[in-house]
Amino acid sequence: MAILQVRNMADDLYGALGRRAALDNRSISQEVIEIIKRYLASPQNLPSADVEALRMAGSWADSKPAEEIAATIRKERSTRRFQEGI
Repeated sequence: MAILQVRNMADDLYGALGRRAALDNRSISQEVIEIIKRYLASPQNLPSADVEALRMAGSWADSKPAEEIAATIRKERSTRRFQEGI
């Protein structure tokens, strides 16, 4: 198993973890693992496929409506495709 070490944790945060762990009869390490498991299992904490795709591919802001952008792309594709030398 992997070992995770956390440095420079504020004393009040560590105390809160200890109190929360005691309520569930767990060690602080066990409590941290449970907190992480619950966080990662929660769907709202995972990026959606749309957000993840944009993050990987990049995106840009444009004030034009989507139809206009798509028309421009189609126009460029059809006119450039049949030009000589391309």
